[in-house]
Amino acid sequence: MTDRLILIGDELERAARKDLAAMRRSTRRRRVLGGAAAIAILVPGAALAAGLLSTGDVERSLPAGTRFLVGTTPRCEVVEEGVSYHCTIEGEFQSEIADLKGTLEPTVDATKHVNGGCRSLRSDGTEWNCYIGRAAVDQKIIGAGFLGEYAPSPGVG
Repeated sequence: MTDRLILIGDELERAARKDLAAMRRSTRRRRVLGGAAAIAILVPGAALAAGLLSTGDVERSLPAGTRFLVGTTPRCEVVEEGVSYHCTIEGEFQSEIADLKGTLEPTVDATKHVNGGCRSLRSDGTEWNCYIGRAAVDQKIIGAGFLGEYAPSPGVG
C-alpha cells in the first residue's frame, strides 16, 4: 500500500509542477498583453501632447462641445503646444448664461469624444483659455471620468 501511495504522491507532484509552469506562462502572457494595451492607450495621448493637435483642431473642438458656440469662428493661438491654447470667438452667439466669465465648457474632437475644455476669461464669452487632455482635468475644467467620453452633439448649459 505504501508503494501505491508513493506513486500517487509522485503523480500529484508532477501535475502540480505542470500546472504551476502553465500559470507562470499565462502570467507572462497577461503581462505582455497588459503592457501592449497600456502602450495602445498611452501612445495616442503622447502623440496628442507632442503637438499632433493643430490650432484648427482646437478651434473646431469649441463649438463641437458647446451648443451656443455653434456657428461662431473660434481663433486660437498656442500657449503650450498640445496642452493649452488662448482662443477668441468671432461671430454672434446667444448663451443661456448672462455672465460667462469663469464658465467652463468641454471641447469635443472630430471623433465626438471629449478631448479637453475651456474657461471663459470675459463676461461676454469672447475670450477663452483652453486645455487639452489631462491639462483640462488638472485645471478642473472637466472631470477625469469625462475625458474621452462620447459626446454625439454639443452640450447645452
